Amino acid sequence: MITSLVLVVLVVALVIMGVVTSQRVLAFGSAISPQTPLSSQLSLGADRTNLLIMGYGGGTHDGSFLTDSNVVVSLIPDSHHTSLISVPRDLWVSYPQGSDQRTRLNAVYTLASNGNDNPIAGGNATAAKISVVTGLNVKYWMTIDFTGFRDLINSIGGIDVNVQTAFNACYPQNDDAKANPNWIVVNFKTGTQHMDGETAIRYARAREPLTACGKGASINQAQLSDFARSQRQQDIMKAVLSKVKQATTWPSFFNALTALQKTIYTNLSLNDLARFVLAMDLNNAKTPHIGLSNQNVLEDFTTSDGAQVLQPQGGNWDLISKYINQRLYN
Repeated sequence: MITSLVLVVLVVALVIMGVVTSQRVLAFGSAISPQTPLSSQLSLGADRTNLLIMGYGGGTHDGSFLTDSNVVVSLIPDSHHTSLISVPRDLWVSYPQGSDQRTRLNAVYTLASNGNDNPIAGGNATAAKISVVTGLNVKYWMTIDFTGFRDLINSIGGIDVNVQTAFNACYPQNDDAKANPNWIVVNFKTGTQHMDGETAIRYARAREPLTACGKGASINQAQLSDFARSQRQQDIMKAVLSKVKQATTWPSFFNALTALQKTIYTNLSLNDLARFVLAMDLNNAKTPHIGLSNQNVLEDFTTSDGAQVLQPQGGNWDLISKYINQRLYN
């Protein structure tokens, strides 16, 4: 799943460049949060503040609400120091907390929310689990339904993305394999390319080599790693930031609001969400993107029923929090 920060940034752009007091924006704020749009529960100062962003596929197929993207934005507001921490979906965790039951991290939201019937319960439960895993105090969260992502990019007229490394990959014709199990081949050449919503999400999500669908061998297969996908997702974020700064995009903001209203939900008010993102500094070269993987503190693990998952090396959960703490931007 695409890293969801791009949507947060767009929310703020909409608020800043639009008319904050307009009824349309206030209605938008009421739709995306249980909090009153202009209220504030967030204290931004010297203390580290953390926001969990969860992305799920949406739709009506199986696994629609599995959070396959889990990114913590860790912010020190006074200094604007920002860190990004990606927690893999396949991490094998206890749920409910303290029980002997285990599940993949990406299932916690859908279990706690009862299939998205209660998003607040799902968000709170996943944030609490992420807090235990990372050692960070994660109180705030936001969900992204990626069925609306294509409409969002299309609503601002597409984006221009600088493709830094050419690659190709297999990509499913439909997110729901039951509806259509076939594959297509996506190709991206180096250089700046204009992308509509569908192309952008393919660029961000592509991960399967051509051998997975019998189409030969992929070029630059390293681009299909989680690390490379993370970089591509940041490329999209920068492209959206560049687009929303253009005055020609501003008339499209209300259309983007409509797309976003169907796409995001958060326990922050619209006011607090804007304040949080305004305090972020993602352009600083020191901003770390901390990814947990089997290349650092995790290891592959096979469950009793044969599922391939991830766990801390040697079962030592303290390794994760120590690893993150050593790399945070302080």
